[in-house]
Amino acid sequence: MNDSLTAEELAGRCARLRQLMAAAGLDACLVTQNVGLYYWSGSMQTGYLFIPAQGEPTYYVRRSLGRATAESAVKTAPLRSLRGFEAQLASDYAELFAAGRRPTVGADLDVLPAQLYLRLQEALPNLTLRDASAVIRTVRSVKSDYELGRIQAAAHVAAQALDTAFARLQPGMTELELMAIIEAEMRGGGHIGLMRMRGYNQEIMTGMVAAGEAAAEPSYFDGPAGGRGLTPAAPQSASRRPILAGEPILLDIGCCIDGYTIDQTRTAVIGELDAELERAYDVSVAILRRIESQLRPGASPSALYAESLRLADEAGLSDHFMGFGADQVRFLGHGIGLEIDEWPVLARGFDEPLVPGVVLAIEPKFTFPGRGVVGIENTYVVTTDGYMTLTVSPELLYRLPAQQI
Repeated sequence: MNDSLTAEELAGRCARLRQLMAAAGLDACLVTQNVGLYYWSGSMQTGYLFIPAQGEPTYYVRRSLGRATAESAVKTAPLRSLRGFEAQLASDYAELFAAGRRPTVGADLDVLPAQLYLRLQEALPNLTLRDASAVIRTVRSVKSDYELGRIQAAAHVAAQALDTAFARLQPGMTELELMAIIEAEMRGGGHIGLMRMRGYNQEIMTGMVAAGEAAAEPSYFDGPAGGRGLTPAAPQSASRRPILAGEPILLDIGCCIDGYTIDQTRTAVIGELDAELERAYDVSVAILRRIESQLRPGASPSALYAESLRLADEAGLSDHFMGFGADQVRFLGHGIGLEIDEWPVLARGFDEPLVPGVVLAIEPKFTFPGRGVVGIENTYVVTTDGYMTLTVSPELLYRLPAQQI
């Protein structure tokens, strides 16, 4: 088993899941997605994790059973065939099927492909499959000390990479060259090389490094800045565009250590920004400070978002806040952990009060088409009496001194 992810840690996660399962009227949960498999078992091998409301979970593994058994703290068993899966469950959990019972089993339907869902329905005719994605995401929104430790480790690696990149920044360097410095530094520090997203058709690289008008180019990515990218086949993040003096450089990067991600943004410039862009950057910092002052248990995510809208409007910058025009996104921040787009979201409709252990990336940004994007982003954990900042990079507008130009 993974020595750093203990059996006690995994048992606590299952216990929290069972509490919400009971409230939702579920007899069991069937976890199918890789991230969920890892979260509740400690392994990420192909198969299905069955977590009953009562009794021991079983990880039914198609491949590789040997590795899953070595890594996982829960019982493993070979998945002989999908056709025979129900018979396996009925044998291992006879009480759920006793006297012709039809167990109600929740599954991660928000990420389950339709074809696989139909195959599971066919293979499990005596089960009632229900959507448990809200239950699953709610459990995962509260981080343990182990999880916070992984995010903090990622924060330190990201901070070192940013320092290294800034020290090597020079006019004429391309966005891709600057991103490559960051990625190489983070890989050396243990970054797994990717960050995971739950959203359908949403992908993310190691974040975004983009300058000037290229940073302000919109994309399908559900964020306030997309970036030009290298090609229409990867229309986000860094391009081969040279970085010029006097334009904002957006450094929105993530680092993933042991599966857990830090998300942060800093703005840089070679020389000086013009007055309007510098003022917008200052407003982004002011918004972050205001939201921090209200970040505590009991705070409403939707109210925090509404406050950011009010402040952007008060500054006369609402048209540029979190994107521009039809490409504006409708959130201020997002949960983060094993995935970059976890719950809760600082957005309309998220009214459930914040609780201790929730981790949020908060990212006020302003987009100016043809000119660039400025802003800041930190990752925080809500504590019993407020918050703690997990990001460790200095909060400043990075400026390459004029004598280095």
